Amino acid sequence: MSQFRSVNHPVRRVDAYEKVTGRAKYAADLRFDGMVWGKVLRSRYPHARIRSINAEKARSLPGVLAVLTAQDVPGAKTFGIVVPNQYLLADDRVRYLGDGVALVAAETESIAQAALALIEVEYEELPGVFDPLAALEKGAPTLHAEAPDNLAVHHHVQKGDLAAGMAEADLVLEREYRTQFIEHAYIEPEAVLALPTHPFGHYLTIYGSFQNIYNIRRSVAKVLALPLNRVRLVQATLGGSFGGKDEVMHAMAGRAALLAQATGRPVKMVNSREESILESYKRHPYILRYQAGVKKDGTISAMKIEVYADAGAYASMTPFVTWRSVVQATGPYQVPHVRTDIYGVYTNNTYTGAMRGFGSPQVCFANESFMDEIALELGMDPIEFRMKNALVDGSVTATGQVLNRHRVSLKEVLSQALEAVQYQDKVREYRRFNETNAEKKRGIGVAVSYRGVSLGGEGTDAAGAYVSVQQDGSVIIHSGLVEMGQGLRTIYTQIVAEELGISADRIVFLDTDTSVNLDSGPTVASRSTIMGGSAMKDAAGRLRLTIHGVAADKLEVAQDDLTGEAGIIYSRNNPEKKITFEEAVRHTALRGLRLTELGWYQGPKVSWDEEHGQGDAYFTYVYAANVAEVEVDAETGQVEVLRFTAAHDVGRAINPENVRGQIYGGVAMALGYGLLEEVEMDKGVTRNLNFDEYFVATTMDVPDIQAIIVENPDEFGPYGAKSVGEPTLEIGAPAIANAIAFATGKRLRELPMDLERVLLGHSLRERRTKRGSVER
Repeated sequence: MSQFRSVNHPVRRVDAYEKVTGRAKYAADLRFDGMVWGKVLRSRYPHARIRSINAEKARSLPGVLAVLTAQDVPGAKTFGIVVPNQYLLADDRVRYLGDGVALVAAETESIAQAALALIEVEYEELPGVFDPLAALEKGAPTLHAEAPDNLAVHHHVQKGDLAAGMAEADLVLEREYRTQFIEHAYIEPEAVLALPTHPFGHYLTIYGSFQNIYNIRRSVAKVLALPLNRVRLVQATLGGSFGGKDEVMHAMAGRAALLAQATGRPVKMVNSREESILESYKRHPYILRYQAGVKKDGTISAMKIEVYADAGAYASMTPFVTWRSVVQATGPYQVPHVRTDIYGVYTNNTYTGAMRGFGSPQVCFANESFMDEIALELGMDPIEFRMKNALVDGSVTATGQVLNRHRVSLKEVLSQALEAVQYQDKVREYRRFNETNAEKKRGIGVAVSYRGVSLGGEGTDAAGAYVSVQQDGSVIIHSGLVEMGQGLRTIYTQIVAEELGISADRIVFLDTDTSVNLDSGPTVASRSTIMGGSAMKDAAGRLRLTIHGVAADKLEVAQDDLTGEAGIIYSRNNPEKKITFEEAVRHTALRGLRLTELGWYQGPKVSWDEEHGQGDAYFTYVYAANVAEVEVDAETGQVEVLRFTAAHDVGRAINPENVRGQIYGGVAMALGYGLLEEVEMDKGVTRNLNFDEYFVATTMDVPDIQAIIVENPDEFGPYGAKSVGEPTLEIGAPAIANAIAFATGKRLRELPMDLERVLLGHSLRERRTKRGSVER
């Protein structure tokens, strides 16, 4: 039985009713009087110089209100969270096919679309570069003057003496792995609606499908040359993001605002699916070269890792994505000697940025595949090999961080996952099956991970919360972190209900609005619960102290003797002495005491020495283990995932059902990442612009999933909670890869794992053309 009343229990999602009944308003649902439509003309080439733009025909089309180009941007021409080198509208050059060249505002969407076709752009096509290794070669076409070598970023980790570590080894093994472009595939394409600045000085307001609302506001303010207090963003209900509605929304919000200011009317912009896939950033493709020195007893003595990330046309989040990769590239293992280098490289492909996992799925795929390959070379069981090298309490990571502030539960999560599937029995069962079956082969594979929680050394890590108790005992809360389907509103409601001793149905969560919410940084890095939840607990906890102080006076008991439950505040020693929450609130208000609190939580100190590649990168970590079971058609190579088991240490589960939901969704995404999904980039041209050719896992593909919640409460999280959103995705693909290798003896080192191509020579695109959407 849980020691808590609201926390650590499943409760109904507070936003469920509006969503399942269709009452929730997404950005595309919004309408305002006088609203017009905005459209963007995008580049015809992945790399070209703009010689001229003639928009006279478009401007003369009846119903067209404005046609704008880069020359009409009043403020900064570029934006970017880390490196501001992305153009709101291309000035003299386009660097990928998604670049915007001109904007149109018109009375209807169809008129705006027709006007785009009338804009005449003269281009001088330039040589492009579409491979990160080729982009680093001398003489390669250059995308940005500030990066003449096309290098967007380089991070490294250096620990110990690599040469000495390799010299100690009895075996040195090298492998190369590759991953692909991935589309976020959120259900709702991007949409915004911008209301112009009122003539009497009110602020510009933009409603939209925003993930990181304050970063977007900063970009809009800069390109419009407005102070922050004149730009207001309100988040509409968000139909999924997975990290994908950040920079693409900076551009869309800025463009809609520019048109609204130019026309003096509300402007709505909604991407089609094709426009969304064409313009929006993707998950980074990586080329990963791993080398390890190991001793005969299975001890890893050294690792050398070299990674090349395709940044595409702009920096976006590449500097931060690759930083997480460099920190976690050696995996959750004790390695005394390490050298890791990761390079983010500009190309004329679609730019790449944040996506669920944020640089960890790529390195996890390589490292966990590599661990199995090393064990095979040693003739060692892959579980025994992992257990021998696993991080434990007090271990030192590749970055020199001593893990002594939390429970290092890697062996625990692995043991629980293996026990749940009866791993050794399955190994014997599948070996017998494979000996007697020629057409079908079965396999079982394992992968493990550790992941730094929240932002770590990326930058300032703090969050705020607002909790206001009304005089009737109802409660209003809001946060600068956003709900995007992950369950944030429900988790925060549970935390406030726990602190105040009331039921969740007394609490209302207001929409995220930059004019009233506290800037809490980005809603990324699985930081919502540990950061925003801690701020909610802080605010609600201080309100509880105020209200209980008044209740203690009324009941004539010591304040620390009081507790609250189900809307009743009572004495622990004498439960007959009690008062309702509403009555206590009324007395608090009569005394003139404040019934509103702003909570704040600043993350514990971390450190990072970029020069030496060392530091306490994150203030705590989470651990996970996945086990995949597959069946492979030996003739065609078709892979079916039979069962999947995922064990995750989440610190404490604020809402266990929500955690399970995160695990199920993460596994489904991991399955797509490993077996199905790839944005086909052909010399900068995206070949699959809709879901008829971009395959995501459906209910027919997703297997039975066993979710195992492991709880080791962490001192830094609310009630011990840490994070779960991103870890659920990062090791599914290598677990499946290892299971396929078990079944077939064939090691697939490139994502998506296309065994059919290996056996039959059919490319993924050939199979898509043949299948179309019928089989799906």
